[in-house]
Formats: sequence, C-alpha cells, structure tokens
Amino acid sequence: MTVLAQALTSFIATGAFGILFNAPKETLVKCGLIGMGGWLIYFFLEDFSNNAILATLAATIFIAVLSQELAKFYKTPVIIFSVAGIIPLVPGGLAYDAMRNFVENDYYSAITLAAKVFMLAGSIAFGLVFSEVINQITKKIKQQMMRT
Repeated sequence: MTVLAQALTSFIATGAFGILFNAPKETLVKCGLIGMGGWLIYFFLEDFSNNAILATLAATIFIAVLSQELAKFYKTPVIIFSVAGIIPLVPGGLAYDAMRNFVENDYYSAITLAAKVFMLAGSIAFGLVFSEVINQITKKIKQQMMRT
C-alpha cells in the first residue's frame, strides 16, 4: 500500500504544481506522470541503497531526460515538464527543519541538516545539467549517423 500511496501523492503534487505553474492543461497528466516516475525511482533507490543523494541524482536525470524527449515530441518548452517533475524531489521539509534548528539554537543538527539540503539541491542541479549533456551527445551522434 505504501508504494501506491507514494505514487498517487507524488502524481497529485506534481500535477497540482503544474496548475500553479500555469502549465497547459493538456500537459498536466504528463507532468504528473513524470513527477511520479521520478519519485518512485527516488523512493526505491533510496530504500535499496540508503543514499538519498544518489537516489535524487538518478531520479533527476530520469525526469530531465524524459522532459526533454516529451518537450520535443509535444513541441512545448522543456521547463514545463522538468520543473513540475522535480517538485517531489525538492528537500523543502529538510530545509525547514534546518532553519527551525537554527532558531532553536541547535546548531549541530542545523548544520547537519543544512549540509544534506545543499547536497540534495546540488544533486538536483547536477542531474539537470548532466541530462542536458546526455541530450547534446545524443543529438551529435544522431547527426553523425545521418551524415554517413
């Protein structure tokens, strides 16, 4: 039941953010599916490896690559799919806990949580950049294959 609940809530959260982000109505389900797929990758990898940073990186790469492909297919901006899809991975709860610990003068816990937030945010950024590199390499390979 937990996996079903995780899938459903991540789909709803991603789709709802697509509404807030003013994404076209015909893309909302696709945004929800991308976010759900990314979250399930994160959920299973984090459970298997106990490494949230690796799981976030893998899920971000999946979301970004799929977003680029869907953007080409549906002739829409990539940002519509990628921003909405990333939302379940954003470490907002951890950032809140880090700031709460700073306010409560629990600096050790605050620094520990803040470092984890920065690493997770960095893995999201790195995954988005790495997926663009994958896209460029794929595009060059396709161009070279068409020339020969």
